[in-house]
Amino acid sequence: MNTGTTASYTRVLLQADFDRFARLSRDDNPIHVDPAFAATSHFGATVAHGMMLYGCIAKALGELIPGPGAVQLEQTLMFPNGTHTLEPITVSLAVEGEAGGILDIATLVTKPGPGGAPVPSATGRTRVAPLDVAVPRLDLPDAAPEPGDEAFYGLRLGDSVGETRTFTLADLEEYGDLTGDRNPLFRDDAYARDRGFEGRIIPGPLLGGMFSDLLGTRLPGRGTGWMKQSLRYPAPAYPGEALTATVAITRLRAAKELVNLSTRVTAPGGRVVCDGEALVLVRNLENKG
Repeated sequence: MNTGTTASYTRVLLQADFDRFARLSRDDNPIHVDPAFAATSHFGATVAHGMMLYGCIAKALGELIPGPGAVQLEQTLMFPNGTHTLEPITVSLAVEGEAGGILDIATLVTKPGPGGAPVPSATGRTRVAPLDVAVPRLDLPDAAPEPGDEAFYGLRLGDSVGETRTFTLADLEEYGDLTGDRNPLFRDDAYARDRGFEGRIIPGPLLGGMFSDLLGTRLPGRGTGWMKQSLRYPAPAYPGEALTATVAITRLRAAKELVNLSTRVTAPGGRVVCDGEALVLVRNLENKG
């Protein structure tokens, strides 16, 4: 795949899509599913889940660049503007580098802004192993608390919550139908085994959706707005495994209403399948303690 290669597609998201993703991810944060609450927030109306937009990016990676069988190693995401219903979004990919066969791809979701000029809804980067490249092992950095406030809005440095979930094949089918992500790694056991896995694997946006659930409903809580997320995939996760997601506060900034958290999903035996960091805005919390 040559540096400079680009691809894109366009889609319109509906409130029904937000509601379906809320059921799939279990994240019923009112900024996504409650029009009356969302109207009082700085968004002004319901907005798409960040992981729903990520699912749209994953669809492009599995269909356009690099194509079927692509395995994501890492994804970073920033959400500078909310995506509302009926706003056409354009998902764009641009190959910006290659090392050892691993592609470095810029990922971008835009929507029409004032005067029709595009504005970003989700910006980021990904590292992807194409079909003909062996999936390397990732090393994970250690997360550590950062200087900041000790507490605000009832939130305290070091607070953490967790949740365990077992994804089913029906969940993977619903994810593919909702996002359009038809990567055979998530749909075909034989194909996934040929790629070196034990069977079909769980898509990154579903693992990230476990963080969406915890961040948007428990810590910090309902009304939380996701601003930034990094995701790393050191090992695959499989349907039928009991996966445990945890988020823990590593920094509080009361003056800006910002919270940093470590985020991790582990499989049985302590195998880490998703790791990263989140930055969220707590301006619209239902309960500010």
